[in-house]
Amino acid sequence: MAVKKTGQFSFVEALAPQLEVGSGRLDRLHGLVKWYRFEKLLGSLRDGGSGRPAYPALLMFKVLLLQSLYGLSDMEAEEALADRLSFRRFVGLALADAVPDHSTICRFRNLLVERGVLEKLFGELDKQLDKAGLILRRGTMLDATVIETSAARPGDNRPSSDPDARFTRRQGKGGSSFGYKAHVGVDEGSGLIRSVVTTPANVNDTVPADQLILGDEQVVMADAAYHTHAREAALKARGIKPRLMRRPNKHHPELPPRLKRYNRLIARRRAAVETTFATLKRRMGLGIIRYRGLAKATGQVLIAAMAFNMRRWVTLTST
Repeated sequence: MAVKKTGQFSFVEALAPQLEVGSGRLDRLHGLVKWYRFEKLLGSLRDGGSGRPAYPALLMFKVLLLQSLYGLSDMEAEEALADRLSFRRFVGLALADAVPDHSTICRFRNLLVERGVLEKLFGELDKQLDKAGLILRRGTMLDATVIETSAARPGDNRPSSDPDARFTRRQGKGGSSFGYKAHVGVDEGSGLIRSVVTTPANVNDTVPADQLILGDEQVVMADAAYHTHAREAALKARGIKPRLMRRPNKHHPELPPRLKRYNRLIARRRAAVETTFATLKRRMGLGIIRYRGLAKATGQVLIAAMAFNMRRWVTLTST
């Protein structure tokens, strides 16, 4: 398959070097990441539509990262690439290069999902972060957040256009949410996302919890939704300290003062995980699942997790 040639600078760009080099967050990120390792994983993955040269796979992957960093739809990403010099520099497009249109962006993302490449890319980023000395392994903080889908809710005799989305009640609020749930394991201290699982919104937090525990952490911290005696025993057997909050039950409707203090200590340590969700939802626009089906929702969340970790990488190395 033919591949588009991009990044060949024009005469105007040669006379204006400031168009090629910047000092913003994206430029710092570009210098931190070993992109050639992602390029190897992407291999010969190409999609340019029938009869057209394809954009380089690494360029398209960077476009998806930009989308997640700035909470852009496919059409908004196309427009931003056409308008913003920092975006062009980041992905490797010269001023004269045509930008990928929204349908090309959509097809490439679907291709990554279908081929199962996103999990490998996430693992590669984790390796690079570890080699940079940013993953601390002091503890893993478990938590989950509901993300509503943009699909219409099912109604009377009308199914939803997203067959995998589910309802869940809003905790502490009236009504319900319809969509998916992102479950994450966050490295204590660095705030980096080390594991992520996406499920329909009605799946209880405790169900995918064991998939979020990597085994190299010293402590696992989580709220009471994650506590089971079996999980506590399994963690101890692996040499991991279980710091799982406790909740009252029918036999002990009131927690003793010792367990209340225990819960407060855990809550104080794991409060940082809320910053992760605040950044993903408020600053990066992961407040809604834009695509239909669990596979595509999982893809959106995985790309967002990678973009978050890259954003965090820049922050950690800038202080």
